[in-house]
Amino acid sequence: MSVRSTMTAALFLAALSATAQAQSCTPKHTFTTVEAGFITVGASTYAPYSLINADGVLVGIDGDIMAEIAKLECLKVKPVVADGGSGIQYVLSKKADTTTGDWYRTAERARVVYLTAPLYVDQMAVYSKQGYDSIGQMEGKVIGSTSGNLWNADMKKVFGDKVKLYQTSVAMQQDLMAGRVDLGVDGESIGVVAQQQGQLPGIKIVGIKPDPRVAASQEAGQGTFPMTKDNTAMGKAFDEDIEQLHKDGTIGKLLAKYGLSESAATTGAPRLIK
Repeated sequence: MSVRSTMTAALFLAALSATAQAQSCTPKHTFTTVEAGFITVGASTYAPYSLINADGVLVGIDGDIMAEIAKLECLKVKPVVADGGSGIQYVLSKKADTTTGDWYRTAERARVVYLTAPLYVDQMAVYSKQGYDSIGQMEGKVIGSTSGNLWNADMKKVFGDKVKLYQTSVAMQQDLMAGRVDLGVDGESIGVVAQQQGQLPGIKIVGIKPDPRVAASQEAGQGTFPMTKDNTAMGKAFDEDIEQLHKDGTIGKLLAKYGLSESAATTGAPRLIK
């Protein structure tokens, strides 16, 4: 047999093996996606929840949960960059099936997109050298936050142009360290993981005290995967898959993998921040 014939035979057998493997996968549910065979994800850069690595793979807590759901549904994850809080717009315009980046379940978002069952809980926190922990202590200071954070509108109402928005948490943290903002406001877990990696030296990260002027300060947010309201089959599938990943401990283990407490997987009943 010639070298070419041998190579052709090997390629044919590999193709047969791949086909057999694909056929052996039985999805738990049936639903349509933006691109057949893929879950297309509008991925924001929001470590440790969501980022695209050097190989083009969606990783982070949300990314890894998405990969587990994709396995259950015999699909592949296809990430597209959606920074600056644009993830939900990608979903609404049908450029993506869902979006990642620690999206909180809120009443405002629920009016325009379907919000899956809760993934984990996360709390609004203040990043500062002084250890600020209240809205009142922010008076007269320049405040950094990340585009897409659900408290931005309330913060703007209270502090106006003193609130400076950034495309990513990393950019906000850099300005905080450089003294270009007096304090930052972000998810508590973002800062905890950053400090575990040696970042934000000298910065205190403190959960914020409840204040009626900023709704998100009054209860911990529940992370979710937003998607269009009209794809009810996909919403139901994700909800059931998320339930399974909670029951078998997968989500708790993924939180621990990225340096967070497994207890954050104990979300309680679904709720919406008003």
